[in-house]
Amino acid sequence: MSIVRWEPFRDMMTLREAMDRLFEESFVSPRRREWLAPAEGALALDVYETEDSLVVKSSIPGVNPEDVDISIKGNILSISGETKEEEEVKEENYVRRERRYGTFSRSLALPDGIDTDKAAAEFEDGVLKLTIPKVPEAKPKIITIKSKEKK
Repeated sequence: MSIVRWEPFRDMMTLREAMDRLFEESFVSPRRREWLAPAEGALALDVYETEDSLVVKSSIPGVNPEDVDISIKGNILSISGETKEEEEVKEENYVRRERRYGTFSRSLALPDGIDTDKAAAEFEDGVLKLTIPKVPEAKPKIITIKSKEKK
């Protein structure tokens, strides 16, 4: 049995390295950031609210508007479609292949107070824009305060 001299600074560096590794693997490392992005095959959406409507936008480059299906059932909005490869490349010496082909879909729960019967979709330059108007009761009502003058 041997006696080992305790060096507190050596142990603190090990603790520091362990904490750095923990934070890097949990929050910083690119391979661990997958939870921030939509799942494979899912469609990335921007959803925002204006005074009169709810707007949903998505970039779908290279897809014909006729190949995109949009449906609203209850309060669930579903967008789906398929991107097709223009031509098949017989060469197997890709340096990098990142463009994805195949089906995509996304479902999203919509808030109450919107009129889904009057939803309208536009497709311009590869960007889908879906506008769903709010029902008049859901729009905020501004109440002004009147002050009475004292006599």
